[in-house]
Amino acid sequence: MAEAYLGLGSNLGDKAAMLDAAVAALAATPGLAVTARSRHYRTPPWGDTDQDWFLNAAIGIETTLSPHALLEACLSAETRLGRVRERRWGPRVIDIDVLHYAGATVSDERLVLPHRFLRERAFVLVPLAEIAPALVIGGETVAEALARLDRSGIEPEADPGSR
Repeated sequence: MAEAYLGLGSNLGDKAAMLDAAVAALAATPGLAVTARSRHYRTPPWGDTDQDWFLNAAIGIETTLSPHALLEACLSAETRLGRVRERRWGPRVIDIDVLHYAGATVSDERLVLPHRFLRERAFVLVPLAEIAPALVIGGETVAEALARLDRSGIEPEADPGSR
């Protein structure tokens, strides 16, 4: 089993329900078990800022899937949940990113690991730091990377277990 971390985001429709549905879809994937889950965080849009706020979360998993098979499982879950890719960094009903996979380094046309923007995005690092603050990525821990970034506008929502 390999340990991996995924980032989740939604800014269309019932955002919390969509994150819950994504976690459920991933948990039902053969060869994948959800081992940790952050709270949801309300975050401002990044990149293309002319859109609604996001709800973001992170999950830890154990998997027997390869990095590319895990990516395909994430893309399949997005499609089943209604994701349509219209514009880069634009609004989305669900986004599931492979952030880290057992320390693997991958760089090809389909997948870059660790995620190429991971250490630059507070909206990803805040929920990831909740479940894996000591995870080392790019020579520094998640907590160290987050300490360098502006977290303004990122607010925790209710614990997903309380819904």
